[in-house]
Amino acid sequence: MSNQLGTLEELPQDYRDSLTDLNLLPLWPSLRSVLPYGKPARRTDPVLWKYKDIRPLLLKAGELTPIEKAERRVLALANPGLGLANMMATPSIYIGMQLILPGESAPNHKHTPSAIRCVVEGGGGFTTVEGEKCPMEKGDLILTPSGMWHEHGHEGKDPVVWMDALDLPLVYYLEASYCIDGESQPLRNAPDSSQTRYRRAGLVPYASLGRSRAPYPLTRYPWVEVREALEALAQDVPAGQPVWLAYVNPETGFECLPTLGFSAVMVRPGETVTPPRRSCSTVIHVIEGAGEADIDGTRVTFEEDDTFAVPTHAAVTVVNSSAKKALNLFVVDDAPLQRKLGFYEEFSAA
Repeated sequence: MSNQLGTLEELPQDYRDSLTDLNLLPLWPSLRSVLPYGKPARRTDPVLWKYKDIRPLLLKAGELTPIEKAERRVLALANPGLGLANMMATPSIYIGMQLILPGESAPNHKHTPSAIRCVVEGGGGFTTVEGEKCPMEKGDLILTPSGMWHEHGHEGKDPVVWMDALDLPLVYYLEASYCIDGESQPLRNAPDSSQTRYRRAGLVPYASLGRSRAPYPLTRYPWVEVREALEALAQDVPAGQPVWLAYVNPETGFECLPTLGFSAVMVRPGETVTPPRRSCSTVIHVIEGAGEADIDGTRVTFEEDDTFAVPTHAAVTVVNSSAKKALNLFVVDDAPLQRKLGFYEEFSAA
């Protein structure tokens, strides 16, 4: 079949005007822009956000804007290829760095986008999700799914910063994004579920058997336990391959959220890994370590707490620059969404 499709200019002006008057548009002149052969057309840039550059501006925001005027004091990580005003890290993933200062509280609300928090620095912060108070320590993953009440507080002495990841671009595009505010939540008189109900893989509360599964039984995944699991798995993964763990719902084994996936990757000291090329878009946050990444020929050099975006279908190679310390990464992707839509793919790393 010929790839030489007809152009808009080839059509008579009166015909084009007739289409416009009826809010119609011929497809064939634009067909290859929306259905290119072989690989999607992409506007997403492989971009690196350096935490050492973000942090002083975030702290300055704490001086300039009280929490009462911010509701959520956040600097959004905007991908220039997608337009800074659109606040997209990738076409489906919003990323922000949020600051809360000692004694502050971010008010209770719920919203249609699903969100998570990955703690970057500080201690004494907490997120309350549907009455469950979740401590926030570096590297912890905390879920605040669509429609669930959540609020934040700070009982420590130093600033607390976490990374927000939401499916906001998708929900906003569907004209379905909104929030509702509410009174502060009464707390349950028990530790969070990660400390009581779901301490080890393969074990769930007996009472959960034989009943309908809770959509989000676990809202906090402590980093200290994830790191231990990575270190154990590393003993059984061949050299040169990523040590890769997925965060899942402990009762179903499926992804934590319907649209976004989360995983932890360890690159052992001195190793270089090339994971399979994937159809999903990805944001990678560096929890521990430093290194370099090649993303479709764009090279970025990152340090602890930095964040970078990976476009769909991009080939990625990651190098741990340390010969002594592991490189630990937190990965956000839209693979669950693509799986549900039926077009998620993985390609050979070669």
